[in-house]
Amino acid sequence: MPSTEAAVEEAAVEQAAVERSGDVLRFSGALVRTHCASLWRQSLPLLPGARRFALDAVSRADSAGIALLAELAARADDGIAFDGEPGEMRALRTAYRLGPTLEFA
Repeated sequence: MPSTEAAVEEAAVEQAAVERSGDVLRFSGALVRTHCASLWRQSLPLLPGARRFALDAVSRADSAGIALLAELAARADDGIAFDGEPGEMRALRTAYRLGPTLEFA
């Protein structure tokens, strides 16, 4: 059973969302493990024809969030360009040896 402190922290995690606007998938909130399964289900039907992921409204991301974006980008029809980069994303990309579009460098 999770500790009370962990439960409080989990409840405090900012929500996350994705929406489609033209050829852009706009992500917002916290792209963290807690939200990845839900974001995955929301993103898949929106993915065909997407060309950009807008991350300007993402407050933070963890390794699960980066993995989510990388897998979605890999499944995109013609590749994905990224607009914005949450603070943690650059460090995680470097740690996992991923390029700017989350492909292996």
